[in-house]
Amino acid sequence: MTTTVHHSDIPARLDRLPWSRWHWRVVIALGVAWVLDGLEVTLVGSIGGVLERGDTLGLTAAQVGASGSLYIGGAVVGALIFGRLADRLGRKRLFLITLAVYTAATLATAFSPHFAFFAVCRFITGVGIGGEYAAINSAIDELIPARVRGRVNLAINGSFWLGAALGAGLSLVLLDPQVLGPVWGWRAAFALGGALAIAILLVRRDVPESPRWLISHGRADEAERVVRDIEAQVEAQHGPLPVAVGSVAYRERHSPTLREIAQVLLHRYRQRSIVALALMVSQAFFYNAIFFTYALVLTRFYGVPEGRVALYIFPFALGNVLGPLLLGPLFDRVGRRRMIALTYVLSGVGLGITGWAFMQGWLDAMSQALAWSAVFFLASAAASSAYLTVSEVFPLEMRALAISLFYAVGTGAGGFVAPWLFGTLIATGDRSAVAVGYAIGAVLVIAAGLLAWRYGVDAERRALEDIAPPMSTHDTATTGTARKGHDA
Repeated sequence: MTTTVHHSDIPARLDRLPWSRWHWRVVIALGVAWVLDGLEVTLVGSIGGVLERGDTLGLTAAQVGASGSLYIGGAVVGALIFGRLADRLGRKRLFLITLAVYTAATLATAFSPHFAFFAVCRFITGVGIGGEYAAINSAIDELIPARVRGRVNLAINGSFWLGAALGAGLSLVLLDPQVLGPVWGWRAAFALGGALAIAILLVRRDVPESPRWLISHGRADEAERVVRDIEAQVEAQHGPLPVAVGSVAYRERHSPTLREIAQVLLHRYRQRSIVALALMVSQAFFYNAIFFTYALVLTRFYGVPEGRVALYIFPFALGNVLGPLLLGPLFDRVGRRRMIALTYVLSGVGLGITGWAFMQGWLDAMSQALAWSAVFFLASAAASSAYLTVSEVFPLEMRALAISLFYAVGTGAGGFVAPWLFGTLIATGDRSAVAVGYAIGAVLVIAAGLLAWRYGVDAERRALEDIAPPMSTHDTATTGTARKGHDA
């Protein structure tokens, strides 16, 4: 049987584009997924005490915790379902569907009459957010020029903490008795989150389908039209564009089966899979251990009133936002392996030192918050680089599914184990027990950083097809240095 092969210079044409207003629109339209996630997580954390009131939903502490677990569970399920569909049906179709799911569920949350309804809404909201991760990371990596892919990806992932700050701010304002108060304020907070999503949904409609995905599915003419339109918009701003050099061969084929995907992950790119898994699990444990028990540490060990907890999120969020923004360019200049190893190892060292100071009683609530801000300045860049790694080191045909698989495993392991473990340790009231938990997190991220240093991929400033050639052309000669992306 004859198989059609397309030789295309579209990847080179996308990578040689200067940064433009068009790229800003794409980044804003797609990157808001992380802002929404940060908003959701922080809102529930900030209003958890309010939802226990008899004049709101009257939840128990266990039900508040369960709603958080359901959100994480929904994100895992959504990532796995929509990640597979994003590879089969396209990036654009899925990043519109997942945002619509999130929007509907968040708006419905605002009208929750009881726990069961609230819990279902939280699960479905998580499904939408989990699906966003896979579809969005794939689309961004395939549309952003290779020379700035690292810094853009890190900045977008770090924007989670803009959402966290927004969620904390909303809860402080809307729960104020002189504004709306607890009874209606929590509902208004979710409604505003849904309104923001609707606005982004309207903007996102203008983001095109990934030309790389179109080519791999035999829609070369459509891919050409999309790229010509992008080039016209960029050229109108910057003038004549430089000549694109290089082409890639795409062979039309069916979507890869689960068996083929397993062969890529477990055989062809086994080292990459081990590194990606270590990065994702360790950063998920690290983050969820600290963030989901942040309020408990403040209230139990430092006596911070529940209504004031949100104030301590701001310095924490600031460090998390600034880390990827300021360190992101180094991931393109200094290199992926070096910066991933550096940020992971230093994050672990910082966590260990802070845990020791906490155990010795040397910190108060504010100095604890500032210490976490400094640690997570590094940790935020490290965690964002984990998502960057997963999204750029596997082939086009399975990129979204690879993101969803590693996200699901990392979030499932860190998201469920860490909060439970730290909640148990904090309940003892013993600082040394909590410090042991911090030490476990430190060891995990340091080990992951050293693993990345030894086996990571030097993906900086390289085309995606150079890092991992399309599965359809793995045994076909391709241009340039396509074979460099393979494990030894």
